[in-house]
Amino acid sequence: MQNKAVRYVVRSTAAAAGGIATAATSVAAATLAASIIFSPAPDASERLDGVHADLARAVQLNQITEEQAARFESRLVGRILGDA
Repeated sequence: MQNKAVRYVVRSTAAAAGGIATAATSVAAATLAASIIFSPAPDASERLDGVHADLARAVQLNQITEEQAARFESRLVGRILGDA
């Protein structure tokens, strides 16, 4: 009977520890999500600077050609400035 009690306590403790870890992870995820949601959105010029930098890096790594980058950037400029 005593062995069953020990196993129960060990299992209960392990389950409680897992629940606490899950709750802590959930709180951390919620905090991160809230910080993203409530952070100010970048303005159009910041977004365009980021797009330009990303495309320049892709060209540098030979992932796309300069012509492809220019066409894609011009399409995104229209969308971003259309939203602004």
